[in-house]
Amino acid sequence: MIRTILLCVVWALLSCTSTDKTDKNKGEPKEIIVGAAQTEDYLTLLKDKKVGVLVNQTSTIGSTYLVDSLVNLGVDIKMIFAPEHGFRGKADAGAHVKDGVDEKTGIKIYSIYGKNKRPSPELLKEVDVVIFDIQDVGCRFYTYISSMHYMMEACAEANKKLIILDRPNPNGMYIDGPVLKKEFTSFVGMHAIPILHGLTVGELAQMINGERWLRNKNICDIEVIKVKNYNHEMTYSLPIKPSPNLPNDQSIKLYPSLCFFEATPVSIGRGTDFPFQVIGYPNDSLGVFTFTPRSIEGAASNPVLKGELCYGEDLRTEEKGGLQLEYIVNWYNLYKKYEGKSVITKKKWMDLLSGTDALRLAIEEGQSEDQIKKSWESELQKYKQMRAKYLIYN
Repeated sequence: MIRTILLCVVWALLSCTSTDKTDKNKGEPKEIIVGAAQTEDYLTLLKDKKVGVLVNQTSTIGSTYLVDSLVNLGVDIKMIFAPEHGFRGKADAGAHVKDGVDEKTGIKIYSIYGKNKRPSPELLKEVDVVIFDIQDVGCRFYTYISSMHYMMEACAEANKKLIILDRPNPNGMYIDGPVLKKEFTSFVGMHAIPILHGLTVGELAQMINGERWLRNKNICDIEVIKVKNYNHEMTYSLPIKPSPNLPNDQSIKLYPSLCFFEATPVSIGRGTDFPFQVIGYPNDSLGVFTFTPRSIEGAASNPVLKGELCYGEDLRTEEKGGLQLEYIVNWYNLYKKYEGKSVITKKKWMDLLSGTDALRLAIEEGQSEDQIKKSWESELQKYKQMRAKYLIYN
């Protein structure tokens, strides 16, 4: 009898083990749960606290704005800090973002894009803790991580805690590009990281602290609410466009490669229904695909080459991701051939986007994409070793 019972127990255990393996090997991938959705992990940190939030239109729990959700949960939000494109994400790139009041909640909005990139110590005296929750796209020159840096500085100096509600990096499987050199530091490049850095904002915040990159080498008291069921090999489709000119997955995939054209007179689709998915210029020798940029309120009020018929390339079905230098290299050669001059007309802006002048000089010297990429391999290896110390998601 006892022997029979033992055999049944062993069989049951083996059956459970087998089922577990089947689930792991054949089951559907688990749903990715962003930090903001894990209210049980951070509401206790907000209890009886006066709260500030650095958020935008991507800061949601499901289909509801984070601010609205937290207010409904009884969180005392005293102020909203608005980054580039504003709280609701409707301002053009580079457009002035004004202070104001959120019509729905009546909470005061303070701009931290433009002249005042960090909240003043006096302002932070009115809160006990600050939340950062913004969807990033994994590129050094995407300015939301610069806004996070300045908020970390302000919180460190005011002795306030910063809670980072982490989100996946849609380009998180790539690490590529030149590592920024200190003399090219700007709002579009504040850290010694490559263009595609392979970090979430939570991991980057840990790196900023660990490498002492804040002003006066301060350390910010941060707490990262981690993403569940995520790793850097995963693809992630953003449920909300992170900025007006990144409307879909394809634009986000091409953004790291096409952003260099911002330093040229060439259009990459601002003022069309497919920004960061096409390349064109008013010269019919440059391609057979055509488009005409127009004014689009809240996305491109005065786009490059507005009203001009542009000829070039349609990249809406391009499958390659990562950092593809072939576009800027090829267009440098084509433009020089048919227009008789360099396509890189804003050299300083190109260097700031690149984080170095070496990329521009290599293109001007006629180097190939392979030659250019080999030039930063050793820097990338050092960066990867540093990055490993701060990874949350393997």
